Formats: sequence, C-alpha cells, structure tokens
Amino acid sequence: MNSITMKMNADNLILQALKEDITSEDVSTNAVMPHYCEGEVDLIAKENGIIAGLNVFARVFELLDDKTITSFSVQDGNVITRSQKLGTIRGDIRVLLSGERTALNYLQRMSGIATYTRSIADMLTGTRTTLLDTRKTTPNNRIFEKYAVTVGGGHNHRYNLSDGVLLKDNHIGAAGSIANAVQMAKDYAPFVRKIEVEVENLSMVKEAVEAGADIIMLDNMDHSTMEEAMHIINGKAEVECSGNVTAENVKKLTDLGVDYISCGALTHSAPILDLSMKNLHPVVQ
Repeated sequence: MNSITMKMNADNLILQALKEDITSEDVSTNAVMPHYCEGEVDLIAKENGIIAGLNVFARVFELLDDKTITSFSVQDGNVITRSQKLGTIRGDIRVLLSGERTALNYLQRMSGIATYTRSIADMLTGTRTTLLDTRKTTPNNRIFEKYAVTVGGGHNHRYNLSDGVLLKDNHIGAAGSIANAVQMAKDYAPFVRKIEVEVENLSMVKEAVEAGADIIMLDNMDHSTMEEAMHIINGKAEVECSGNVTAENVKKLTDLGVDYISCGALTHSAPILDLSMKNLHPVVQ
C-alpha cells in the first residue's frame, strides 16, 4: 500500500479504529506514564505464517505521534517463524502503549488473511486458474483485507459496486431474465466494463452464453454440472466458479480448467496470525 493510498483512503479508517479504542483517554497508560518517556518495544511472531500489513501497523503509531520510528527486519510477503523478532518500535512510551492493540489487530488480521490465501494459492500453482477474493469483507476494513489477499498471492475481484457489472440472481429477477439484464447492462455501463453473470444451473448457463456475457460465474454447482457447463460455454466467455470454496476443496476444482476461482473464505474465515509486542523498556539517553 503506497503512501498516497494510505493518506487518502486508510488514514481516516485507522483514526476511527483508534477513536473506538480511546474514547476519552487511555486510563491505564496515563496512570503509569503521566509524562513523556522515550521507549522501545519488540514486535515478535508467535506462530509461523506470512506477514502482511507492516506499513499499516507503523501508521497507527505515526498517527498518534509522527516522531515514532518503526524498523522491520522483514517485509510484507515474507515467511515468518514462531519466536522471530520482526522489528522494533521506538517513541513516546504512551504512544506505544495506547496504539499497541489497534496496531496488532490490523497486523494480525492482515497476516492471517495473507497466510490463508498463500495456502490456497499454492494449490493452484501450475494451473491456468487465478484465485480471487470477494466483497465478503469486514465493514470498513476492505482496503486492508483485499491488500492482504494480494500479499498472499491472490487477486482482487471487484473492490466495490462501482468497479464492474456482476449480475446476480436478484438482479436477474429484477430485470425479468438473464437476456434482459445483460442487454440493460450493455446499454447502461461504459463499454470498457465487462459484464459478468452468476448462474446456478445449466439452463442459466445457456442463456448467459446466448446473451453475450463476458464472464460466467458458476455458483454452487457440483463438479459434474460444472463440467457440463464448461462444454456449453466452450470458450465463448471467461469462466469463474464460486461457492463454498475452501482450502479443503479447492484442489478438486483445478481439473475443470476455469479461468477464476473466487473464495470468500479468504477474508471471512481466515484466522488471525498471532503476533505480539514484547520487552517494552525506557531508552536511556
């Protein structure tokens, strides 16, 4: 995440998270540290995984005090191991204490997503299939979670509803048919936008092909039905499969030859990666 994206899109969200945690004051910190004192604390890994979100972690402390200095021995995307020292944070001890939980929440969540994504992306190595995330993200955390997916080796589907046309069952119901929905989308959306249609059975597959959909999403179909769908589509559209995709079953989908597999579990079911800030101490000048 570059500095422009951070300032324009992430800073406000990080500040909201800090305000949620400090509604008036940090009573515990103000009790034990009433005055400025420079200190240093270590960032430690408590389990193996993929680290992601280091710049977000650092930004939490910078927003509290821009004199805070963070230094890391790893970078986003690196494999880390249990007990490994990942870096140090140096600055006003009050800032280190007050920002600790918020900073770790971001880093643990993002690293957990990157770790889980990597485990699935590795299963697709050597295939033609691209792993995608979904919009099933935590409210106000999409920018962080989708970034973490890319660190883990996945790719982003739509960022939001403004990004592209995806006609799902209720859009089709509102329009009356797949043919109507696709034609209305073609008439309304800019010509550079691809039109994707979600289908649930072979009849809908045929209708989507005839309507000229650019991408057809096979949603919650069993393996044999998806095989038949691939024969019907026969290269006339790109193909995405979706629905209950997890690390446990993704390998079974690779023989289909689909262009994309989308997996909501990347962001809604990834466990956190356990990390900790330890060994806080004053810096003797």
